[in-house]
This record gives sequence, structure tokens and C-alpha cells, in this order.
Amino acid sequence: MYDTIIIGAGSAGCVLANRLSADPGHKVLLLEAGPADNSALVHMPFGVIGLIRKNARNWGFDTVPQAACDERPMYCPRGKTLGGSSSINAMVYMRGHACDYDHWAALGNEGWSYEELLPLFRAHEANERLKDAYHGTQGELNVADVAEPNLLSRLWVEAGQQAGLPLNTDFNGAELEGVGPFQVTQKQGKRCSAAVAFLRPVLSRPNLTIRTGAQVARVVVEDGRAVGVQLCPPKGGGEGELLRASREVVLAAGAINTPQILQLSGIGDPEDLTPHGIDVVHALPGVGRNLQDHLDYILSYHCKTHASVGLALSAVPKTLSELTRYMLSGRGMFASNAAEAGGFARSAPDKAVPDLQFHFVPSRLEDHARVLRYGYGFSIHVCDLEPESRGRISLASADPLADPAIDPMYLSHPNDIAKLRAGIKLVRKIIGQPAFAPHRGEEIFPGPKVQSDEEIDAAIRRNAETVYHPVGSCRMGGDELAVVDARLRVHGIDGLRIADASIMPTVPHGNTNAPCMVIGEKAARMILEDQGASPATAAAAQAA
Repeated sequence: MYDTIIIGAGSAGCVLANRLSADPGHKVLLLEAGPADNSALVHMPFGVIGLIRKNARNWGFDTVPQAACDERPMYCPRGKTLGGSSSINAMVYMRGHACDYDHWAALGNEGWSYEELLPLFRAHEANERLKDAYHGTQGELNVADVAEPNLLSRLWVEAGQQAGLPLNTDFNGAELEGVGPFQVTQKQGKRCSAAVAFLRPVLSRPNLTIRTGAQVARVVVEDGRAVGVQLCPPKGGGEGELLRASREVVLAAGAINTPQILQLSGIGDPEDLTPHGIDVVHALPGVGRNLQDHLDYILSYHCKTHASVGLALSAVPKTLSELTRYMLSGRGMFASNAAEAGGFARSAPDKAVPDLQFHFVPSRLEDHARVLRYGYGFSIHVCDLEPESRGRISLASADPLADPAIDPMYLSHPNDIAKLRAGIKLVRKIIGQPAFAPHRGEEIFPGPKVQSDEEIDAAIRRNAETVYHPVGSCRMGGDELAVVDARLRVHGIDGLRIADASIMPTVPHGNTNAPCMVIGEKAARMILEDQGASPATAAAAQAA
């Protein structure tokens, strides 16, 4: 018997486990479906190139064929290890725009405004460069500049200014718009994931139990209350282990796995459950709906010089030298997160806030870097930060080990493609600036023959991908399609909360890892308040 069971040791789950177990009298169980984060690829920043492929630490999901994207399934990587996606992502530290959270609050979600969440962001942060009203220096999450960015990443920032965008050296400060270097969740040349920041320091707590390789089959509900979870049966067969919680079960499994677990538990739209022979425990039609994501197009170019990270015989000596250097000093190419610089811009002058984001990578990318091409090149991601398309997560099978059916319905809203088209044109303008002249080779994707709006749109439908920010599938709110209330309690089920990206009503203007950690923080504080924790206990958890 545990007091609280947390399902998922990802960005939010690690924070939750840290904060709740700060009370020695609170017995916490943290369940993770994947293995421990004890792979060298996890901790070496450049290892992100290897982690993007489906493996033991990556769910490696695929969406259903996307009707508006030439009927293509889309690859959707998600972390499956301690730290979740914070252990396999590109480590970009980004909060989004203040309007994101003010919008959540305006929808009726009390306590979720930017002014109310900013102190939580600051409390997490140990920023090596910035110390002001927007940044903290005493938190567990180390935030640093990329120590030695590639020459091309620096030229991206110069070219962006030549194209008319302002320089921005702090995307998490007063302004989002502009081009500049990204800050990353790293410390001394290593990844600072949620597991490294929040879990590793508290592993010795006797009241915190962490189990890896523990995939949840369902939440157990008795008389309208969540009382525990059942794990998937062992490979040899038999019944899955039953684990009980006296206070709460918290789902922190992410925007894809959380709605799947709810549906497997009989919580969701009856029309989704009954075809799979699942008894309806509680009808909650919003489970799995409102799925949204940042659709992304990657422009790539040949590089005329060897300044980029290339795949060629001529690159071998440098690569070996850089690997040795990293092993000895933690610096150089292998300490890079690959996406070292980027920016934010408006797709049209009348946009109130930037609705496009760029990630510059000094290497040639194709099919999520799963396809490697010989030679030197560089790539620029451009993504739509305000997608109007909405999709859903549903069951493909009643088997908890089967992947869910993921249908983001990319480009189903007619407004979305125009923003990506504008983004492609702006990237071409930036790459065409004098700063890139010595290095700029021929455009590979979409290619020099793709010029008209119709040709660009066809290229988007043919090659667009996700930039890995799925959210919203169990959104917060008070209407009939909301799944949790503003305190993250599942409507209609006692003792059950959700704390992950699935609760976001809308996707933030930027990367989603840092917001997920703050969701974990916010959830922990509300849980302690609702369980009547003493002021001293709550203060200890907040200062942990």
C-alpha cells in the first residue's frame, strides 16, 4: 500500500515524485514503463541523434495515415525511460509566451496565469547566465548556453538580423520574437533531464519507491474512486500485479499514453470503449480529444564548406578528435544539442505574437535524422506555433501492450498550411543573406524548383513532420469535453489526477518540456494542499 502512485517518470512525474516524497510520512511509488536512464546516449547531448530512432528508451509511435499529408503515417518519438522525453529530446529550454498561460486562465482555469506560473519556472531554474525577474539561479534544473556552438549556428543568428529580425538572447524573458542562441538543459556538458535534476538527488529517500519496466494496464476504480493500478501481466502470463494507493493515483504518462490508460480503465467516451469490449466505468467523452501538435517542415541545404557536421570520410578525423575531447573535457561537438540556435517570427504582420518557430541544425536532416546522407549540409526546422487542427487518441486494441491509434489530423484546418508556407519563405530569405554566402550550397528540400504557393503546399503535404510537442488530449477545463478541473482532478472520479502535457488546453508557443515540469510542480503543490499537508510539510516540499 502506498499513499500516492505516480504513473510515468517523465518531465512532470519526476518533479511530482521529488516534491511528494519530501514528506517522510508520504509513501510514494513512481512507475515507469521503460528502463533506467543509464545509457551513455542519454547523458551525452549529441546522443540525441541516436535516441530519435525507436529503441528501448523511445516508444517510437507512428500516427495513423494523415489524410491532408498525402496519407502518410507520421513518426512520433516519445521518451520511455526515467526522465521521459526530457531524456531523449534536444534539451531546448523554452517556456512559451505569457499569452499561453493567460489564455488557459481566461478559459476558467484559476491559478494558471503567467504571473502565477512564473515563480514556479524560476524556482526550478539554475540559470548559468541570466539572473533577473524572469530567471532563477537556485533551482535543480540547470540551464546553460551551448558552450561551443557551431560556426553555422552563429551565422544563422547573424543572417536572421540581416533579414530584419531582431537579436534575442533570452527567449524566456520579456520578448519572444527574434533570432538567437537557445539555452539548454545541460550541466558541465551533460544532459540535465528531469530525472537528473529532480529524481537522482532523492533516490535515497526510504519513502520513495521507483520501479522501471512497469507498464500500467489500467487504473483500478472502486465505487467511483481510484484505489490503485494494475500492471501488465508478466511475459509468462497470469494476472498483472495490483498496487494500491490510499490517497491518490496521478497519471503523468504523457499526451499519448495517459488517455490510452484512461480508456483501458473504462474512463472515456463509451463509443470508443464498447467496440473493444471494455466496460464503461465512467463516461468522459473528452478523453483523447483535443490532441494538438506543432507541425514542422525541415528545409535542408548542401554546405559548400566543411563547417557543418558532415557524414563523409573527410569528417572522420574531426569526429574522432571531438569524441576524445568530449570524453576528456565534456566540451566540443558531442556536448552540442544539435539544435543550437533558432528564433521566433510572425507569419503575417497582423499577428499579435510570433506564430512561427525555427530550430537551426548545422547538419543535414531527413526523416527525423533516421536517414543519413553522405556529405555536408545544414537544416532549418520551421513549425506552426498556433495550429488550429485538432485530433484525437483512441484505442486500436484492448491490449495494453498495443500502441494506441494516434490521429493528430495535421493540416485538417485550412488555416494551418498558410503559416508553414510563410515560414518556408522566411527561412529562404534568411539563408539567402550575405552571412551564409561562403557556405550556402543548393537547397535540397523543398528544392529550387519549388517556388509557387501551390508547389510549396504540395511539398509541405509530402514532407512535413511533427516537431514532437503533442498536448491537450485530456484538457483542463469545466465544460463537458474537459477531462480535469483546474486542480487537475479527473471529472467524476475521486482520487485520480493527471499531471502532464495532456492537460494543456492549447499548445504553448514553443517547446513543451519546461512547461511539463511546471505542471508537475503545480500538481504537487495542489495535492499537498488538498491532502491537508501541514504548512511545514508543504514548505519543505516546495523547497526540496
